[in-house]
Amino acid sequence: MGPTRKPNVCSQLSRRALGFFARDAGVVQRTNLGILRMLVCQESTKFKNVWTTHSKSPIAYERGRIYFDNYRCCVSSVASEPRKLYEMPKCPKSEKIEDALLWECPVGDILSSPLDYKSSLIALTAHNWLLRISATTGKILEKIYLASYCKFRYLSWDTPQEVITIKSAQNKCSVLARQAGIQQTVLLYLAVFRVLPFSLVGIVEINKRIFGNITDATLSHGILIVMYSSGLVRLYSFQAITEQFMQQKLDLGCACRWGGTAGTVGEAPFGIPCNIKITDSPPLLFEVSSLENAFQIGGHPWHYIITPNKKKQKGVFHICALKDNSLAKNGIQEMDCCSLESDWIYFHPDASGRIIHVGPNQIKILKLSEIENNSSQHQISEDFVILANRENKKENLITVTASGRVVKKSFTLLDDDPEQETFKIVDYEDELDLLSVVAVTQIDAEGKAHLDFHCNEYGTLLKSIPLVESWDVTYSHEVYFDRDLVLHIEQKPNRVFSCYVYQMVCDPGEEEGEEEEIPNINC
Repeated sequence: MGPTRKPNVCSQLSRRALGFFARDAGVVQRTNLGILRMLVCQESTKFKNVWTTHSKSPIAYERGRIYFDNYRCCVSSVASEPRKLYEMPKCPKSEKIEDALLWECPVGDILSSPLDYKSSLIALTAHNWLLRISATTGKILEKIYLASYCKFRYLSWDTPQEVITIKSAQNKCSVLARQAGIQQTVLLYLAVFRVLPFSLVGIVEINKRIFGNITDATLSHGILIVMYSSGLVRLYSFQAITEQFMQQKLDLGCACRWGGTAGTVGEAPFGIPCNIKITDSPPLLFEVSSLENAFQIGGHPWHYIITPNKKKQKGVFHICALKDNSLAKNGIQEMDCCSLESDWIYFHPDASGRIIHVGPNQIKILKLSEIENNSSQHQISEDFVILANRENKKENLITVTASGRVVKKSFTLLDDDPEQETFKIVDYEDELDLLSVVAVTQIDAEGKAHLDFHCNEYGTLLKSIPLVESWDVTYSHEVYFDRDLVLHIEQKPNRVFSCYVYQMVCDPGEEEGEEEEIPNINC
């Protein structure tokens, strides 16, 4: 046992002061957000379209930053008018950024470098480099070469802001290989990193010889999820897999010998070897069968939502306890609706344990609670319901027979008929504790949309914002409500992307008809 050292008093004091500062800052921030929520929802507040732009490449948005040209160009939407933060040098298509995540420094953490306290964009390039880029300047702060034995394509958070997963494209067996009788057993690879400082957990091989004829796999909150074409979903502990099947611990930047080749881990051309190879079936945590592999976990205590694995059951959702698979009382949820697009359901992201069920003309917020005098069983009940603003219409078709007899046929419109107000997007603004709902109505040849803010606790409508641009229901749409900003991204045919930015205007005396010059930002 080594010598006992007296704690560093200065370090203790600085950490304690930082803790008090973080706590006090949290109180101030909550107060400020309360004031902002009041301003957002008051009647005199308007949201004005301050910027519209178009692009031939996808447009992405994250925390007040709009990204163009595969994340090469970044525009800030926080200022009174959008302004370009940076534009990285042009690069070949083979080196473009394919996916990215925004990392922000957690309050209270002490980091090794002052640069680490700034937000970073964690980016994956088409030629398998993992980059950490300054979110304000576009400067590359760190770069890691992944590998040459597969094509990495997708970035996601395993644990938000702490652990990332990089997923490869699926291996396809070539025609020549099939003709030669060669089977491709490795479906894909998953690379896992802790962030800031970057440290490698490992790269794991997902092999059909171990898991069977699987169609996909992913990692979420430390759980390896594998999916089968039959609808079966299986869950495994990634930590247990790492402990049992890691062949060699690898550290970024350290010399390594692997398979007769020597190099530096994370540097080209050596990259990072696949150091987690599962050679036997790992312990199974949980399995369930669901239509189209749709499976969600949430609630307090843990419950899961599935659709029974039969096509005729589409739109029927079962809410069951994770501990014993028992169906909750009133746990079968089905909307009585007739529509072209099916309804959808998910656990509320506010960590309340509630469930959001969205249909074309209603949004149900469901509550999970204990049954009275039976704490081991739970029930589902309605917390509140938000209804679309529409009239019950019955259309009559009049036909006249050859004899002149008039025949009337009546039919009921679909619940998502474009001429009726229909819910398209439901989201949650966590900082202002508001539900944001996009509702669309087709008027003549064009659709009109508005964004509504509802109280997250009671469902009361607090504010409605009309969107000035036309909304075509056949296009793909994303709408972000971020504090005092509303952003609408639309994908039109022939890969034309449009971005509409709205900002909060609190001056009730401002002339609504007065137009300001919209800044032109070329990206």
